[in-house]
Amino acid sequence: MPETVFGLPTHAILVHATVVLLPLAALVVLVHAFWPEARRRLGVVTPVLAGAALVLVPLSTQSGESLEEAVGENALVETHAELADGMLPWAIGLFVVAVALWLLDRRRAGAPRDDVSRARWVPIVAGVLTVVAVAGTTQQIVRVGHAGAKATWNDVSISSPAGDRE
Repeated sequence: MPETVFGLPTHAILVHATVVLLPLAALVVLVHAFWPEARRRLGVVTPVLAGAALVLVPLSTQSGESLEEAVGENALVETHAELADGMLPWAIGLFVVAVALWLLDRRRAGAPRDDVSRARWVPIVAGVLTVVAVAGTTQQIVRVGHAGAKATWNDVSISSPAGDRE
């Protein structure tokens, strides 16, 4: 993987795609689980979106490791890297839930109803797993992003323009 793209660190580009796509996938999975009309319209989009977000996570982590070598070690970067290592299990969980919801919908749409699709516990379990995967993914992406922002901007001081003084 190249270390830069158009002069920017690859990590900056990949991480921005991840930070957009992963929460979007979490939102779509949540909507898919709890809104029947949206469920019918989303169909295979839900697992495809969650799969794309899942692919971006290790790419972001790998590019971050390359960037870490270039900028050197410090406590803030180490904290960010450690939190980022915890992102992949949540992204996998979100993808698994997205695929399970999609397969459950396909099973429900099938001709005869079997015992599993009629069972009352199936949508309850699916809803609980959805909430856990979405909440875990969201909290982890926020923690990783916050740590990354601190590592990037900690030593930067912003001064107001001369015209803004009171």
